[in-house]
Amino acid sequence: MSFSIRRVVTGHDANGKACVAIDEQVAHVASLREGATASVIWSTEGFPVDNTEREDGAGRRVATAHPDGSVFRVIEYAPGVTPRNHRTDSIDYAVVLSGEIDMDLDGTEVHLKAGDVLVQRGTIHDWINRGTEPCVIAFVLIAAKPVSVAGDELRATG
Repeated sequence: MSFSIRRVVTGHDANGKACVAIDEQVAHVASLREGATASVIWSTEGFPVDNTEREDGAGRRVATAHPDGSVFRVIEYAPGVTPRNHRTDSIDYAVVLSGEIDMDLDGTEVHLKAGDVLVQRGTIHDWINRGTEPCVIAFVLIAAKPVSVAGDELRATG
């Protein structure tokens, strides 16, 4: 990634006083495909979330989405990122932090730029960076039931 992310995670000390549990530069960066790199900032398991858990949520192994929890991830899409048409069984909240990108939805495109927010509700989509600069997006994916249209379930794919 060409950017630096500071991750601050709060918690409680042995006396129940609020404290900073983690304060670090994110080091765990993975390549998702050619032109897309990501870092999981945090993930959770189950609902409601257990805030007393001591495990570092960034270390939990998760797929794109988590079937019984949430994933907070930051992704950088380079110009010309390899296509990946996909759908997740989640509701996704996204904030474009920098750059610009096009999102293809079954042939319809929407252009997003820094400061734009997106709520994605189980739609099949692809991210296309036609620009000359990377685009950085922060995502929160929360487990959801598969979308059902006319009695057919549209499950995760890609």
